[in-house]
Amino acid sequence: MSDVKIGLIGAGRIAQAAHLPALARAGGAVLVGLCDPSPALSKGVAQRYDVPGYTAVDDLLADGQVEAVIVAVPDRLHLPLAARALAAGKHVLVEKPLAGTLAEAQELAALAEHTGLRLQVGAMKRYDPGVQFAAEAVRTSIGRVLSASIWYRVMSALRPPTEATLFPALVVDAEVRAHEAAFKADREQYLLTTHGAHVLDGLRFLLGDPVDLSARFARAGNDLAWHGVAGLRSGGLAHFEIVASVHGEWSEGADIYGERGCVRLRTHFPFALRASDVEVFDEASSTATRPVFGETNAYERQIEAFAEAIRTGAATTPDAADGVAAIRLIDAVAESVGRAGAVVAL
Repeated sequence: MSDVKIGLIGAGRIAQAAHLPALARAGGAVLVGLCDPSPALSKGVAQRYDVPGYTAVDDLLADGQVEAVIVAVPDRLHLPLAARALAAGKHVLVEKPLAGTLAEAQELAALAEHTGLRLQVGAMKRYDPGVQFAAEAVRTSIGRVLSASIWYRVMSALRPPTEATLFPALVVDAEVRAHEAAFKADREQYLLTTHGAHVLDGLRFLLGDPVDLSARFARAGNDLAWHGVAGLRSGGLAHFEIVASVHGEWSEGADIYGERGCVRLRTHFPFALRASDVEVFDEASSTATRPVFGETNAYERQIEAFAEAIRTGAATTPDAADGVAAIRLIDAVAESVGRAGAVVAL
């Protein structure tokens, strides 16, 4: 099949650090243009990838080559830009979360259904082969889940030098960064949405939709933490933890205990592009399985899956319904925190 011709909307940090390098390597997809309202970003990044650079999104969408777009812009812009792309007949891969609010996410999901075009949410951890192996083991190997713990702890002082080591050289527009900083001033809402999208989508992917949850919030200076408990359809309980930031190394993973065994998952800093370490213990045979993976770039794998869905008509994963469900869980956490840890039915 021919490559899906992709345009990029938004040429900032996540686009340059993750999507563009992945797209350059992905099978079945090719970058044919990009757009950013910043002339410095649109021109500078486009030159690096030898594609047209636009400052108006309608110009990119009018490019006859573009079949699909990656929307890599702040959450508040997901609905208007993804909606314009769908209206222009383009398939869309939109960064997580699906939209800035639940109502906007529902509107975008309805629009995608109406157009019949593919809409995929960029929760790329679903394409980490270690996470995929763990999810399959939970479904087929360890029996009914009684207890689980899922955590996501963002490192503090270690993060900038780690990113400097792993990132390609970035084109930066200082005015854009200063402008966006104002929208991140409400750290509690911003960090819960940004990091909760990964944790809560991961909870659903590994354990299914919870029936209820409760959560508490703590702060120490600029460091914020959410701890919660979700009731599972199996009757079990899952503890989840979101911390931004911890004064230590990156820490992300899950421990899941079922009737016949357990799954241990340890996930690396995402830009290291390493598959999660996973171990599945089977109690009956007293054996542990620890797979080793070759292809491990989750960003590249999600683009390849997006392209395949476009060419074959297969469903996208995660799809719009998954994106809506993740935001509903984020809202439930915020509601429970506002009600002093009350249980919120889902």
